[in-house]
Amino acid sequence: MGTMSINGLTLALDADGHLANRADWTEGVARDIATQEGIAELTPQHWAVINFMRSVYEKEGDAPSIRRLTKESGVDTKTLYQLFPKGPAKRAAKIAGLPKPKGCI
Repeated sequence: MGTMSINGLTLALDADGHLANRADWTEGVARDIATQEGIAELTPQHWAVINFMRSVYEKEGDAPSIRRLTKESGVDTKTLYQLFPKGPAKRAAKIAGLPKPKGCI
């Protein structure tokens, strides 16, 4: 487990580099994580995916897979990869303050 500093706060990370404590997540933290991940701005489409992931996690206790994201979030596969390059489900979960989805490498 490591840590991340955002706006003067030190946040604990899990073994995969995602927030260890979901209560630490805010939209501001999400923006800062996105910037660190190379995503300069979170657009409404980014937020649609992030909010969908958080909603599924809240109900089911696990972040949705890439397959489920493309079927249920309203954002197609090509767009997901444009929004969250190099592993959209994992990167979106990280920005959403969630653990890495099961099945992600």
